[in-house]
Amino acid sequence: MSSSANKLAHLAPFFTRWVGVRSQHSRPPSPHRATVWIWSFIGAFAGITALFMLFGRSHYFQARHVPPIIGSFAASAVLCFGAIQAPFSQPRALVGGHLLASIIGVCINKIFALLPPDRYEDLRWLSAALSCAVTIVGMDMLNVTHPPAGATALLACSEDGITAIGWLYIPVILLSSLIMLVIALCTNNIQRRYPVYWLAPTPAISQPLLPISKNDTATTLSDGHTPAPPLQASGSPDHNEMQLTPRT
Repeated sequence: MSSSANKLAHLAPFFTRWVGVRSQHSRPPSPHRATVWIWSFIGAFAGITALFMLFGRSHYFQARHVPPIIGSFAASAVLCFGAIQAPFSQPRALVGGHLLASIIGVCINKIFALLPPDRYEDLRWLSAALSCAVTIVGMDMLNVTHPPAGATALLACSEDGITAIGWLYIPVILLSSLIMLVIALCTNNIQRRYPVYWLAPTPAISQPLLPISKNDTATTLSDGHTPAPPLQASGSPDHNEMQLTPRT
């Protein structure tokens, strides 16, 4: 193997750790609670500050009257920096949930905006409730449930400052989600591990249980060993329980 290949082999773990990839022998130990508090504080502070600096100080977004921050990302910060192992905190849920919510919210608001202004204001409660409800169902169908995204959809129909920017709300939400994700990757992988998965969790491998046969029982008794108590299949009726145990 060449020296350049050796260098890449040593550099690879350093780069892959920042996207949550760990080998079986290099998984970080469970951090102390104080460590979790410190990095949760740093991550949330950095995430919210970055959003304010981008949307609140950029001339591009200021000229288009984009709010300095979307309130739902404060709730996302709680998940992405304080509960990093929760399914709702993983990248698929964070980005996919917010993006879907923004699309649904803007589309529903645009439909109701076709009504006369007075009627539109009278039915704003309906558009807000409908956008939130449809978002919940949509996130569940696509397996991208992210609770703060419900507020993302709600704000698209209820806040004047957000409804005024129209379709621009969607890329703003997408960019905000990606910024939060990048900061979460940087801060959560120093002494912890994030994400647990990117697209889907790794399925757990379970040992199948096989029924005890008469031959197995006879062989065990002839060897002088006492058979282990059988396992009962859960959910079976009391009068017809199946006895199961792992076959060796």
